[in-house]
Amino acid sequence: MTPTVLLLGGTTEAMQMGKALAAQGVRATISLAGRVKTPADQPLPVRVGGFGGVDGLVDYLGSQGVTHVIDATHPFAAQMSANAVSACDALDLPLLALTRAPWQAGAQDRWTHVRDVEGAAAALAGPARRVFLALGRMNLPAFAAQPQHDYLLRLVDAPEGLPLPKAQVVVDRGPFDLEGDLALMRAHGTDLVVSKNAGGTGAQAKIIAARQLGLPVVMIDRPAIPPRTEAHSVQEALDWLHGVTARGV
Repeated sequence: MTPTVLLLGGTTEAMQMGKALAAQGVRATISLAGRVKTPADQPLPVRVGGFGGVDGLVDYLGSQGVTHVIDATHPFAAQMSANAVSACDALDLPLLALTRAPWQAGAQDRWTHVRDVEGAAAALAGPARRVFLALGRMNLPAFAAQPQHDYLLRLVDAPEGLPLPKAQVVVDRGPFDLEGDLALMRAHGTDLVVSKNAGGTGAQAKIIAARQLGLPVVMIDRPAIPPRTEAHSVQEALDWLHGVTARGV
């Protein structure tokens, strides 16, 4: 059977997976959430926006004749990932998550772990600090409860409005390197970093920079996602797709 793949994207891993599928001539579509105004050029046909929950995703998969789903969304896209599990279970479709290992604190790291964005905002209670808020724009409203800080924001798109009274915005797209993040944080006088535990290498530079500068990090732990088959490289995902590895391994 020739596969027809829905690739749930928005990450560096999804871009790499898309290029591999395109190179092999696999019929595939990449789905983007649409939260970025100017997404990077994709190697596959693109659909943008939500599906309308599990039922909408089931309808889409059936109408498009999808035979395999590869979830390469951000580790914090928990709702989309949970919907993919439910929809694929309903249709008995093979589902693979192309994941990245979470970052692990080393001996020199000063991490405070929190469960979610609201917990990160609560952890900033206290005197004004210079905070590198290394999160997407969708998470910014939670920090309106801590307006005393001078925030550094790095966003893919220039924001139309901010809920934070004191904020410096840098518009940039990763991956980022260590020297650049060291220079950015020194220029801002950053004394604390807030980050999601995204894992991978594309956004890790800020974590290494914080370590080298001796800065504390408020680390938002990953949300829980229902169990699913996982791969950790594009080649593993291709092997799974072409039946080299068994479903469920």
